[in-house]
Amino acid sequence: MADGKADKEHVHNRIAVLRAERGVSRRELATALGVHYQTIGYLERGEYSPSLHLALRIAAFFEVPVEVVFSLTPFPRLGSA
Repeated sequence: MADGKADKEHVHNRIAVLRAERGVSRRELATALGVHYQTIGYLERGEYSPSLHLALRIAAFFEVPVEVVFSLTPFPRLGSA
């Protein structure tokens, strides 16, 4: 039962893609956001869902709407448009 709930609450993200596009390391992003660099890794792997405040700060860092970074459903694979 807990696993089903966890699946429903999983937040997908494009943090790694956005970092790669902009040449930003996990450590650089973490420093800019005031979080530990391991937090960025946890977020990217889907092991941790950000607070609303952190999600909005990540979107602001990349200068994109929050829904470009985060989604409740998986993002389409690149090149599968």
